Amino acid sequence: MDYFIIVVTTLAGILFHAWLFVLFRRWVDRDLALSIAGEDPARREWMLERLAQSRQLKIRRRDLEAWLRSQAAAGAPAVKVPAAPLPSVGQADGN
Repeated sequence: MDYFIIVVTTLAGILFHAWLFVLFRRWVDRDLALSIAGEDPARREWMLERLAQSRQLKIRRRDLEAWLRSQAAAGAPAVKVPAAPLPSVGQADGN
């Protein structure tokens, strides 16, 4: 029974650490993509889509930064700034 407890706790510890390792790697990859994207919310969403695409294409982690930067340079969406409505002629002079 003692060996069973030792084996179960050891396996649980190894699995927990492996899960943490994978989770931390995902966080680091996400932070990389968001740091390349900057502050624009549309661009951040677009970069997260590129990150998902890199996982589908099985881009290696050592090549991930260069791939994300090339994607950002090649096809980043333009920043969409809503245009303020122009005042009509009658509103400009207060009449």
